[in-house]
Amino acid sequence: MNNEKPKMTSAQRRLLFGAIFLMATSAIGPAFLTQTTIFTEQFLASFAFAILLSIIIDIGAQLNIWRVLTVTGKRGQDISNEVFKGLGSFIAILIVLGGLAFNIGNVAGAGLGFNALLGIDVRIGAVITGILAIIIFSSKSANKMMDVVTQILGVVMLLTVAFVMIKVQPPYGEALTKMVMPDNPLGLVMPLVTIVGGTVGGYITFAGAHRLIDDGMVGKANLPFVSRAANLGILTTGLMRFCLFLAVLGVVATGVKLDPVNPPASAFQHALGPIGPKIFGLVLLAAALTSVIGAAYTSASFLKGFHPVFTKHNNIVVISFIVFSTIVFLLVGKPVKLLVLAGAFNGLILPITLTAILIASKNKRIVGDYKHPTWLLILGVIAVLATIGAGFMSIQSLIDLWNQ
Repeated sequence: MNNEKPKMTSAQRRLLFGAIFLMATSAIGPAFLTQTTIFTEQFLASFAFAILLSIIIDIGAQLNIWRVLTVTGKRGQDISNEVFKGLGSFIAILIVLGGLAFNIGNVAGAGLGFNALLGIDVRIGAVITGILAIIIFSSKSANKMMDVVTQILGVVMLLTVAFVMIKVQPPYGEALTKMVMPDNPLGLVMPLVTIVGGTVGGYITFAGAHRLIDDGMVGKANLPFVSRAANLGILTTGLMRFCLFLAVLGVVATGVKLDPVNPPASAFQHALGPIGPKIFGLVLLAAALTSVIGAAYTSASFLKGFHPVFTKHNNIVVISFIVFSTIVFLLVGKPVKLLVLAGAFNGLILPITLTAILIASKNKRIVGDYKHPTWLLILGVIAVLATIGAGFMSIQSLIDLWNQ
């Protein structure tokens, strides 16, 4: 008997890395850069503990959702509807609204990236971003182009931040120690639930799974491929966060105070001198553009369950999503309240959806003869409890904003 695993074809390899980077780059947006920088300045080396725990929780959420979705070949909203009638439609509406609000912020972030890198007006940069994203989805091979663009920009982000990390020579030993023995671990609860919500909240956790379903990577036979993609997606995001954390730590550990108006750009400037803000502009542009692509693609995929027209004209729906996001930014400007509202949506959606997926994983009517691992179910329950905390904190943030 031949027990050798069959080699992946070039198309499968592209799909694997496409799903990985679509998920990872959807998570690594302007908010990701800012949150990581602020928490590093606040908690110093101890923030490594929160990053490590977030990766474990993220894997619990991601693996459960990706495996159940792909083994059934059904999207998140369809499975949720089978668990409780109408739940999936309700979640789909929330995710589309949350994705739209976040996409306005992503467009704004890309505009800021163009401004820092090339000195052009932020609004013009936002329009260029919209045009680039539209070109990608106007192509007959849109999915393939999306995979290539997210991979290239994802690698650019990783290499750039890794270069800054090496340049500033952070205290690696202290970071490693605090990763398991942090100062005031209870004080890290808020940053933990915040970065978990930002990594696998709302539409983000479904990005890669829906990408795999769209290319027919479904059924039990493909579960090893799916699990590998899910794990690598989370680890890629975690690697980026660790590199950014260490890069910022190397700056603030010397006693430098970052500019509160733009903490990440300030960190890059202290690390690299006058060229620092331009390098940060490149990272911000890559992060924002890939997040625009991921948010639009995944949000549009949640509309497919409402009517066949959304499936038939998926690329047009995605383009419309991007155009609308860009126009709203041009009319409204900095969408601070929309971003907090989106954060509240994301914090609330994941525990609801993940709970539905965990229930579905044990329902033979939905998953057939598939046996969902008990350890994965337990890890999923832990992720639900953690994201419920994120939801409550998101609500409080929303209340605080509206009371200002």
